[in-house]
Amino acid sequence: MSSTAPLPVTRTRVVIVGAGPAGLVVANLLRTAGVDCVLLETESREFIEQRPRAGFLEEWAVRALARRGLADRLLERAATQGEFEFRFDGERHTVRTGELSGRRHFVYPQPLLVTDLVASYVDGANGEVRFGVRDVALHDLDGDRPAVSYTDPVSGARHRVECDFVAGCDGARGVSRTAVTDGGAVLTRHDHGVAWLALLAEAPPSADGVVFGIHERGFGAQMARSPQVTRYYLQVPPGDDARNWSHTRVWEELHHRLAADGARPLTEGPVIEKVVLDMHNYVVEPMARGRLHLAGDAAHLIAPIAAKGMNLAINDALLLGDALVAHYRADDDSGLAGYSESCLRRVWQYLEFSQWLSDVLHGASSGDRFQAGTARARLRRLLGSESAAKAFAGLYLGEEADL
Repeated sequence: MSSTAPLPVTRTRVVIVGAGPAGLVVANLLRTAGVDCVLLETESREFIEQRPRAGFLEEWAVRALARRGLADRLLERAATQGEFEFRFDGERHTVRTGELSGRRHFVYPQPLLVTDLVASYVDGANGEVRFGVRDVALHDLDGDRPAVSYTDPVSGARHRVECDFVAGCDGARGVSRTAVTDGGAVLTRHDHGVAWLALLAEAPPSADGVVFGIHERGFGAQMARSPQVTRYYLQVPPGDDARNWSHTRVWEELHHRLAADGARPLTEGPVIEKVVLDMHNYVVEPMARGRLHLAGDAAHLIAPIAAKGMNLAINDALLLGDALVAHYRADDDSGLAGYSESCLRRVWQYLEFSQWLSDVLHGASSGDRFQAGTARARLRRLLGSESAAKAFAGLYLGEEADL
């Protein structure tokens, strides 16, 4: 008779699936507190440190990371922004969010933050991470001894890691979200009905802050990433193909949609990234199943309309990391019991603001006179009322958090 050899089994307290900002923050908090953990990531270290993603961090998030010793390089290198422009009808309208709220955005692309967090966990604290794993599977989540299995990328052998808790930080396409929804959680999805062509250009920014161009041809935006690289967005039809957008067509549309009296002309340069993003959101409620807790895009995806995604991931990770540390250090499970509810309060607030801003940005190009008219009314109120501007600035720069 043939027999199947048992899987090699190891034991730790927490398995973290996914080495994005959420997973890495959780890993760093646990390692600092002396809580054993293993971090599993399907991609290589080089890949996650170079993967282009979001670039705006809210001040509360930076302060919270700094209190935990995770923001030294960020504070040394990040630029800050306290204003942005709406451009429409050929005019520029500056909103001074820093003056109105007393807070600011930090401009720090996600690959830099991931690089810092990996260095802190792996190089600085000798944390255990297994890159390039394949076929990750979750087991026994509703029991007292959950486990995560995976295939080793070098040997091809299966491994099993038993644990007390699993932190599912593996994004929209990972196994964690599916495990929670299969367990009865509700996934709510909303489509904005538009898509953005996300562009990265080797060209200096032509404005100091973010520019939102509202135009009947479609929304356009410009966001500085560095003195030499600029992120641009163009509204395109849902399902459009990035190959339809040549270098010439991209720059022609950007010039049209971002034109305004007194604005510096756009500096053109090679477009090094082009991808179409369908603007949609989803939320998983609750963000947990048994011993599995979701964080970041595994639990909620928010369209990049208001630059909230990375900030929500950090909020989740700080709450989850602190709750796990309290479980082990103080036998206090209140943080874990209230984790999903605490996260979802901020998630839904940010989703509502993103929806509001989407209606403003896309109203002129909607082809619907009612949507265009209400969007214009919101702009007039925002630009003409100090109280409305202060409320907007507070939401744009993020709700304060005591983390």
